[in-house]
Amino acid sequence: MPSTFDSPRLIADIGGTYARFALETSPGEFSQIASLRCADYPDFHATVSAYLANLTGMSASTPIEHAAIAIAYPVEDDLVRMTNYHWQFSIEEMRQRLKFDTLVVVNDFTALAMALPRLNANEVQQIGGGQARMPSVIGLLGSGTGLGLSGLIPAADAWVALGTEGGHTAFAPRDEREIAVLRFAMKQFEHVSFERLLSGPGLALIYRALAERAGTVAEDLQAPEITLRALEQRDALCEETLEVFCAVLGTAAADLAVTLGAFGGIYIGGGIVPKLGEYFARSCFRARFEDKGRFTAYVSAIPTFVITAEHATFKGASAILEAQLRNLQTTPGAGLLGQIRRARAELSPAELRVAEHILAHPRSALNDPIATIARAAQVSQPTVIRFCRTLGCEGLSDFKLRLASGLTGTVPVTHTQVNLDDSMLELGAKVLGNTASAILQVRSQLNRDMMARAVDLLLHAGRIEFYALGHYGVVAQDAEYKFLRFGMPSSAYTDPRLQLLAANVLKPGDVAVVISNSGRLPELLEVVERAHQRGALVVAITAGQSPLARKADVTLIVDHAEDVETHVPMVSRILHLLVIDILAVGVAMRRNADGLDPLADSPLLGLDENASAEEEASGSGPGGPARAKRTAPGVSLASPLARLTSHSR
Repeated sequence: MPSTFDSPRLIADIGGTYARFALETSPGEFSQIASLRCADYPDFHATVSAYLANLTGMSASTPIEHAAIAIAYPVEDDLVRMTNYHWQFSIEEMRQRLKFDTLVVVNDFTALAMALPRLNANEVQQIGGGQARMPSVIGLLGSGTGLGLSGLIPAADAWVALGTEGGHTAFAPRDEREIAVLRFAMKQFEHVSFERLLSGPGLALIYRALAERAGTVAEDLQAPEITLRALEQRDALCEETLEVFCAVLGTAAADLAVTLGAFGGIYIGGGIVPKLGEYFARSCFRARFEDKGRFTAYVSAIPTFVITAEHATFKGASAILEAQLRNLQTTPGAGLLGQIRRARAELSPAELRVAEHILAHPRSALNDPIATIARAAQVSQPTVIRFCRTLGCEGLSDFKLRLASGLTGTVPVTHTQVNLDDSMLELGAKVLGNTASAILQVRSQLNRDMMARAVDLLLHAGRIEFYALGHYGVVAQDAEYKFLRFGMPSSAYTDPRLQLLAANVLKPGDVAVVISNSGRLPELLEVVERAHQRGALVVAITAGQSPLARKADVTLIVDHAEDVETHVPMVSRILHLLVIDILAVGVAMRRNADGLDPLADSPLLGLDENASAEEEASGSGPGGPARAKRTAPGVSLASPLARLTSHSR
């Protein structure tokens, strides 16, 4: 009998349409399975929270400590940005917000690939002939919101999964009908990949292409209705669409087989093919798979399978999580934890209690204050500090940074309270850490559609005016300077009386950018009303769910709670400045893409303080045309801001 886990594990499969969740209480045993529509929730955190809030039979004494998320994205670093949906988030920041000890995020097809060796014979359906040779490479592809491709390579007693984006390889037509489909697709897309056709949206595209080829008017049908009509044989055009889909899938599967040398078989998953049932077994898929010219005999020996298992991705994600946990527990040299294990024999009894507590609860020790650690280890606070220094750390903050690096390979950041007894080193580390944490949180809130709309409005604005009050006035002034450097008519207003006067002379085509941390100041809300009355558009940089956010035409969310009653706002002001930088870079890149020099019309070319007189005279300095073409104004490619979206290793 499989052993029961100490605490249930959260397993999830996040696609572009649905987010599926389950609890794993023992190996391979999944319960409380739920499927939530992504469109019903604003972001990833809200979706996970909604699932957790509706769990039954859970108690506070058995919290979820470990989670594995399979997601439609090539996961390479801390930032996850879904390919076919607008969600994005920081893995480490999300782990902390959800209070998990471990959060493993992997590509969904990498997870599905890892499930293949664990599937039983009754969880797959073989299509056509061929015989698997084991151990050999296994290939995997699947169609749903997009097209995923992966593979498994045998390595000793284990498997290595390939995380690929092979679905974006170029589509190659095989007959006149598919050439017509390609021509139709090329009218819409610069690059026509296999995913453009072998997906839910792809079925609709094939349907419209075939309608044009037949000289008929296509109905407004999407993948589910096209598939249903084809299976019920009540629409000839839908039947032809599904036939083309299966043929093209055969081509993609054969290409994958010869690319990987997948003599262990090709497996097909995803949300479309497993629902086709016997139709797919009778389709032209296998014939097209074997139609490989000189390599027909080669691919004919390779079996193809449809995955019919209901929870295959869950099994793969669970296997990856288990391997991760086993590695953390058994690798003696993993970062600071390995050093603690080796030092146990030399520690005093009190220090040893601290060591045992941290080895048992490394994740919680990252965020617990010194009093909590001391209480849990039944020692004094000075003993905790002495333990840290025994390991060569300058104090608890330095210890936590090194511990975090050993646990995750990165330095996670979280909000930490500044205390009166902090050393200057600890104070500096906390201030920088709090700022970095807030930046990661805002990065996960960015909506690509809203950012694109904001940049588009600014590019086409007759005039841009920035409005802010109090401590946020410097943000408006910084924005004014950046956009004036582009030669774009811009002004900043930070006085309430001047703001109303300025708003009263806005014109249609002008854009008012209103900057407010709370989004509730009546003076700025009045500016929005006046701007709309004058026919101008409003871009808001503010908190979500605020009155300003609801009134604006485009809202860029910056949610950061800061107690402005006790100190000058620091972090939130930095966040607003960064959003202005994002807009400035976006405008600069779009103008460059359109063949416009962002600084060509600006009278400020010679005002860059870093340029020498000789550089300015020659036009080769930081403000010169050469640099304007190479970099985005406002953010140097050599500055830390240029690497905000990179993973720190």
